[in-house]
Amino acid sequence: MYPYPVFLGLTLYDICLCVGIFICFMLFGYLCDRQRVKRRIQSFAIMCGAGAVVLGYCSAVLFQALYNIKSLGRFEINANTGATFYGGLIGGVAVFLALFFGIGHFIFKDNSHARAFFLIADSAVPGIALAHSLGRIGCLTAGCCHGALTDKWYGIEMWGNMGFDRYVPVQLFEAVFLLLLAAFLFLRAIGKQGLCLPLYLSIYGVWRFVAEYLRDDYRGDTFISALTPSQLIACILTAVGIGLIFVERYLYKRFSLNETAENDKSEAKNETAE
Repeated sequence: MYPYPVFLGLTLYDICLCVGIFICFMLFGYLCDRQRVKRRIQSFAIMCGAGAVVLGYCSAVLFQALYNIKSLGRFEINANTGATFYGGLIGGVAVFLALFFGIGHFIFKDNSHARAFFLIADSAVPGIALAHSLGRIGCLTAGCCHGALTDKWYGIEMWGNMGFDRYVPVQLFEAVFLLLLAAFLFLRAIGKQGLCLPLYLSIYGVWRFVAEYLRDDYRGDTFISALTPSQLIACILTAVGIGLIFVERYLYKRFSLNETAENDKSEAKNETAE
């Protein structure tokens, strides 16, 4: 745990975050090439992703500020506000989808970008999980997002909500989990097995729901009294992930049938010409 500036005013948390984002984009390019995504669509997706990262971070800070109202008694954004992953994920995904499908509709007249969406998702998700893992290491160094007080052997001494004490290192547990998840999704991506996005959402949703029982940072109530806000979002992510499994399979079959029909027409024209 070292929440102090170490280089050019950057803390270890900042450095982990920056390294994670850089690796995410590099891995995305590599997997897009493996998936044979057209370079024009790749470049467009990267530009949309860059916008999503910037505005997603703003969304992460905004969500954290809303969480902080309970403890501060007011809405406030400053250098100490912090950021929350869920806020960044929701805001980043919303921005990416708006840019990719909104602007892409005018750039790609043949809708080739839309047909390549799940290939783009398969290429992006492993890097997102890996960047998230590095981000959780950053959380550990900053002493934020920790678990409840504990006297177990796996506890780590750090500054937390109850002062300097031994806490459950949820950040470390999640970092390891996300690293394994990133490896699993990477193998699926290079094997062209698909479903990386829905699997990421549903598997992480289940993990986050369970991990919340290890934490002890009250962030408000939900309309379901037994669930924390993070657990409610986790349930929604899992439901969306399961739904996307069926959507992706349906669209994959539809696109495959269309491509087969187009190939048959091309072959028929060639035979007629001969």
